[in-house]
Amino acid sequence: MPGPVLLVVAHGSRDPRHAATVHALTARVRSLRPDLRVETGFLDFNAPGVPQVLERLDAEQAEAGGGVRDVVALPLLLTRAFHAKSDIPSVLRETSARLPWLSVRQADVLGPSPLLDATLERRLHEAGVRPGDRASTGVVLASAGSSDPEAIAVIADIAREWRLTGWCAVRPAFASASLPRTEDAVRRLRAEGVERVAVAPYVIAPGFLPDRIAAGAREAGADVLADVLGPAPELARLLLRRYDAARLPSLTALSA
Repeated sequence: MPGPVLLVVAHGSRDPRHAATVHALTARVRSLRPDLRVETGFLDFNAPGVPQVLERLDAEQAEAGGGVRDVVALPLLLTRAFHAKSDIPSVLRETSARLPWLSVRQADVLGPSPLLDATLERRLHEAGVRPGDRASTGVVLASAGSSDPEAIAVIADIAREWRLTGWCAVRPAFASASLPRTEDAVRRLRAEGVERVAVAPYVIAPGFLPDRIAAGAREAGADVLADVLGPAPELARLLLRRYDAARLPSLTALSA
């Protein structure tokens, strides 16, 4: 019996770079585990939508006549905000209720994780920050932002913990819903006398809000602007880690 299908649930965007990045990431996941079936569904703007992917899987299972198929739906999200708490559970619940051949469970969001920290470090290194620069470099950890206090607190915690790894300073910033903005965080570090300021976007794929982060970094004169997390190998490994954690109950039941 094959393992559960991994359904990566992405937000979607009108910006074509978003879907291209998501597909590049899922392709890397497939390359790490070739025997795993990986599907991608979007909440909005892009096709296929999450319901369409689940309906296709259900139809395939009905045609195969092989019993109920497990699906692990993994939110491509960095924090537990509105989409993880409301949108995605609602879509999964409403769709799976009418699909008799599927059993769908939702995996945890991606963050926080040391693998995400490693991806941020990778992107900063690629942008020109060297290990010896840490003591003189302040970092703005720029996320998309959220109205959910839990999500904001997570970003602030990551910034505090990351500061302990040797950076001169690490400050959180947000592209929407919360303050400070990226440009304000850059200026505050300058005012505190930080010699070099780098902006590290804590977002997975390009789009409107990441572009806002980049514009704020340029406006305030940041010395370094790293790329988005994108299809990094660390991020692909993290997806598999969350998938394995979500499928563990079914493995336990099979071995009981």
